[in-house]
Amino acid sequence: MSNSLIDTAPSYDQPIAVLKHCHDKIRKQLQTLQNLLSHLPQHGADAAAQQAAQAVQKYFNKAAHLHHADEENDLFPLLTAAAQGDDSTLLAKLGPQILAQHKQMDLDWDILNSQLDKIANGSSAALNAADVERFVQAYTSHMETEEAHIAPMAKRILSPAQMSILGEAMQQRRGILPAALAGGIALADLRMDYGRASLSETDTLADPIAQFAKWFNEAMKAQVNEPNAMSVATVGSNGRPSSRIVLIKQYDERGFTWYTNYQSQKGRQLAENAHAAILFFWPELERQVRIEGRVEKTSAEESDKYFYSRPVKSQLAAIASQQSRPIGSREAMEESYAAVEAASGAQPQRPEHWGGYRLVPDRVEFWQGRASRFHDRIVYDLQDGSWHKERIQP
Repeated sequence: MSNSLIDTAPSYDQPIAVLKHCHDKIRKQLQTLQNLLSHLPQHGADAAAQQAAQAVQKYFNKAAHLHHADEENDLFPLLTAAAQGDDSTLLAKLGPQILAQHKQMDLDWDILNSQLDKIANGSSAALNAADVERFVQAYTSHMETEEAHIAPMAKRILSPAQMSILGEAMQQRRGILPAALAGGIALADLRMDYGRASLSETDTLADPIAQFAKWFNEAMKAQVNEPNAMSVATVGSNGRPSSRIVLIKQYDERGFTWYTNYQSQKGRQLAENAHAAILFFWPELERQVRIEGRVEKTSAEESDKYFYSRPVKSQLAAIASQQSRPIGSREAMEESYAAVEAASGAQPQRPEHWGGYRLVPDRVEFWQGRASRFHDRIVYDLQDGSWHKERIQP
């Protein structure tokens, strides 16, 4: 027989074939998820169901994210650099759509993952059919688009050297190549390149949210430590500012979103003064983004969606903690958590005092470090519903 009996993966000198192989694995996991949906009503969370839930979780909690990172951090930048004419036009259309789909699928997966946690440990046999169908359809359509347009384009326009860069980056991401290499470029050299960077009015996009997305993706590619960490500064009725680090959970044309306890210090201050400033600092790239604006609460539906996507222990902690309030000891905190856990069990409910805030920006500044402290600063101000862009002095 000439055909191998083993389903072997392609080697990384064929990176587009590796990505297609990842799609094939995703399809198998989606089928397992659908099989689980029909299995549970008849058999409950038995050993077979637990094993299936664990298998799906294992893939989508790790491997799927590596696949997304391959595309976002390496494939699309390489395609953008090489594409011309109709290819460039198509990429400009499909690229943002695919990146947005990654984010939405991650949110949809968080909801399913929370349900699968309980199936995997045998504590529940509940799996929402609508959540499964939405996730399966989104992933299937997403892969079909990539296979019909992105993969053929990559095979046609990427040079052997670019394919090699892509393959090396994919191996580095999976720990196959040393972590000191990223696409064959030492991280110290990457920082040196950015240390010589500049920022002009023509370098920046017309919309500050789009420009933020561009810089955020570059921070991810450069392996910045916690690029999603931001300082949130608020001011209460006493006029004294306060700041803290939180993690951004979403950004889009509506603004920048994070989640917290509404009765915390920042929550009380925002109730008194619904304006805030957030700051992203990416020292590896010598960049800052300063964002100011009005803050509003997210809808109850949005808060529910994020709360129930969190691990159960994080849900319980959000209920147990009276954030920013004094407490006598760590032991008292643990006792509060244990009481909430006993009362809530495996299905805690989101408390009304916990949810999301969204900063709706009216001023955004992009700061690029330059030699001799002669920095580049480009500011966007919202004026009569339109963004006005200008340079300010360092």
